[in-house]
Amino acid sequence: MALLAALSGCSRKEPRTGEPDAAPRGNTTAQAQAPGAILFFSADTRGYLGPCGCSENMRGGIARAALQVKEARKGALPVLYVDGGDSLFGEPKLKPEQVPQEERKARALAEAMKGMGLVVRATGELDDTRGAAFRQGLGLPELEPGGVKVLDAGARKVGVVSASDAAGLKQAGAKARAGGAAFVVGLFHGTVQEAEQAASTPELGVDLVLATHTATEFSGEENKPVRDASVPVVALQSKGRSLLRVDLAYGAKPGRFTLRKTAEDSEREAASIERRLGLMDKEINLPGINPERQKLLQQKREELVARRQTLLTAPVAAAGEGDSFSVRFVPLESNLASDPAAQAVVNAYDADVGKMNLEWAKAHGQDCPAPEKGQAAFVGNKACAECHEESFPVWEASKHRHAWKTLEDAGKQFHLNCTGCHVTGWEKPGGVCRLDKVAGREDVGCESCHGPGSLHAEDPSADNILARPGQDVCVTCHNPENSPHFDFATYVPKILGPGHGQPPAVKPKP
Repeated sequence: MALLAALSGCSRKEPRTGEPDAAPRGNTTAQAQAPGAILFFSADTRGYLGPCGCSENMRGGIARAALQVKEARKGALPVLYVDGGDSLFGEPKLKPEQVPQEERKARALAEAMKGMGLVVRATGELDDTRGAAFRQGLGLPELEPGGVKVLDAGARKVGVVSASDAAGLKQAGAKARAGGAAFVVGLFHGTVQEAEQAASTPELGVDLVLATHTATEFSGEENKPVRDASVPVVALQSKGRSLLRVDLAYGAKPGRFTLRKTAEDSEREAASIERRLGLMDKEINLPGINPERQKLLQQKREELVARRQTLLTAPVAAAGEGDSFSVRFVPLESNLASDPAAQAVVNAYDADVGKMNLEWAKAHGQDCPAPEKGQAAFVGNKACAECHEESFPVWEASKHRHAWKTLEDAGKQFHLNCTGCHVTGWEKPGGVCRLDKVAGREDVGCESCHGPGSLHAEDPSADNILARPGQDVCVTCHNPENSPHFDFATYVPKILGPGHGQPPAVKPKP
């Protein structure tokens, strides 16, 4: 338990911040009167350091986000990074075996955010999964519900407020204005629909509302164009798959900010690229795709991503005499580079957490309960092969056969987020419930799809095969996160063959 004990107290408690420094990280004396500023926002990260890598071209990753902020700081304008909360954990409650991994991940996220120069963050219920004391011990600059933070942003000041209803936004917005904020962002702890309702309140006092909490992880309400309300409302993709970028341009005369419409051509082109990328990803992830075709598609995809990245990061100049702002989403695509310092934080987490989880399993792990009397148990592929040898060439050629090796290659074979979809019988009666006892159950075997097979092995019959897999079985692992382009009707034929869903090949007579 040495590693687990050493890491359990690795967080250094720092005082919570009060008023902001006069020059947030990245600002210089020359930027103090800059004619604009760049704001980056993350929200609803849900304890997500990066994509699992189960599919091609998966978005997200704190290291990719860090580089976007770092690159923006190379310019002349001040850059502020803000987090909307619900970032530290992905679930409100954890099983005992999850605690070491998830606490270590939250510390890694906090370290990466500090490295990005986080100036303030709101909090949500997913930040308090391990309690307020743990959250506060991470030393992040927090903004309590109803709180206000006023930040220097060149020639103007920016206010960041946190609320969960219209009244809270209005009250905090007024306080930010009184503190000198020319542009106010409301971090609204709620869904897009709830935020839109709040934004319809007259004289709300904020210039932009960011809905920081999605209804579900993949609600389909994210990264959409700014909603047409009296106050613009936006929402980000969950699990750190994109950043929100807000460019402020200061005119000759200070005044209320207006949303710029002059970039509509660029926005339309970016949206067109997004649709093309979706179609390409769907083909790239098809089982059995020709490797040369996949390579060509990937090359074209990289060109499109680079083109869109240029559109999304081009400087925005002031239009006329008044103050204005633009809103752009920056998807964190797989071929975008990562910040080395943030990637080092992620790598350290990956190296630690597998050892921690294995250590915990050896010390505290419990075997899965035995099947109830008369219920089937898991027996492994070897028992299946005794009668179904003709089915195995199809399985051997599939990715299911190499599921465990993909984890080993990535060094994630002892990550609890990954194991369940890469072994057979995870956390099922008679299956595998301990990371230190996976041997013999590696890969996605016959029983992953057909259920435990002891009864069928003892008395082969079509009546005692527990499962004839349909879409409901497949999507337990091929879900929107791990396999976003999965289509049951398209994928299933790719794992069928003679003796496995198709009649065995007829051997010619001599």
